[in-house]
Amino acid sequence: MKRFHVHLHVQDIAQSIDFYSKMFAAAPARIEADYAKWMLDDPRVNFAISTRGAAIGVDHLGFQTDDANELGELKARARAADMALLDEGTTTCCYANSEKHWVTDPQGVAWEHFHTLRDIPVFSEKAKKLRRSRPNSRTPVAHRLQAPPNDFLITGSVTRALGPAIILK
Repeated sequence: MKRFHVHLHVQDIAQSIDFYSKMFAAAPARIEADYAKWMLDDPRVNFAISTRGAAIGVDHLGFQTDDANELGELKARARAADMALLDEGTTTCCYANSEKHWVTDPQGVAWEHFHTLRDIPVFSEKAKKLRRSRPNSRTPVAHRLQAPPNDFLITGSVTRALGPAIILK
């Protein structure tokens, strides 16, 4: 069964955790200094917030799957609909190791389809490696995505181009 996913960028993580915990009548399933996630069952939602975005508000939407077969079905639907697809394969983000791909709707909203494999202790392995290689600079965590032509199908990790949404990696 799939779980709807919403990721918001917030200005104040503590204030937002307090607000959403009261609104959902539930504590987050995971809290970090820059991130919190609720795994709600009614409705079935993976609701995440972070302070890592360039702009406050909705970063992206998506579906989290319970298994690799469901993820494969979502990928097949995207390809059948002739949607631009960015297949990241196995990657790290949001304190998790996941198999994922991205699509962009006609309005430019980024949709993440993913299957979580395991939790990890850092937001992103890529950011951790970059910080080690550039210790005196701030790690860039957001990428502005550009929409490819409608007839262009993206496969592999060749490009991050999908749409005008901001995606954290």
